[in-house]
Amino acid sequence: MKLKELESCLQQVDAFEEPKVLLEQYPTSPHIAACMLYTIHNTFDDIEGKLVADLGCGCGVLSIGAAMLEAGLCVGFDIDDNALEIFQRNTEEFELQNIDMIQSDVCSLAIDGYVHKFDTVIMNPPFGTKHNQGMDMQFLRTALTMAKTAVYSLHKTATRDHIVKKAKDWGVKMEIIAELRYDLPASYKFHKKKSVDIKVDFLRFSKA
Repeated sequence: MKLKELESCLQQVDAFEEPKVLLEQYPTSPHIAACMLYTIHNTFDDIEGKLVADLGCGCGVLSIGAAMLEAGLCVGFDIDDNALEIFQRNTEEFELQNIDMIQSDVCSLAIDGYVHKFDTVIMNPPFGTKHNQGMDMQFLRTALTMAKTAVYSLHKTATRDHIVKKAKDWGVKMEIIAELRYDLPASYKFHKKKSVDIKVDFLRFSKA
């Protein structure tokens, strides 16, 4: 599947109807999702035939893209039942069989049952701002425990030095695959501008 084709399919995925600010529910744009997945698939061969987890999956854009790129199975994890209802609807509309979803809080997942259970973990975690200080690192820690091979994640470029230090402390290898501009649409009432550009790093973590 070509990149443009993947992006145009992902444009048909329904997003949050009423995003919840406390969960930092910002949709991953079809463009960013397609670029991430295409790179994971083509450059690293970490999707096709693999068991993939999508943490904080929301309405499922990354899971659906991974399923289209022929993941063996992609399992989405999210705390929010409204988001998972939309995800379920999206999955049915695309008639995908290689997708599952689990409602759970990623930060308090009973991790023992998931240690190294997935080949690949993909995620666009909460950026860990406002009420969610440190949430991005909790997601990353959980993802690293679950993944056998690699974790792919988006993080604010402003937090890069902190993440480099953490990766070193945890004994994992971190690669910056790309620096992206994340166009954050004004999803909430307190957003004054129509949209705001945030610099984000697309990162790959693997066993050092």
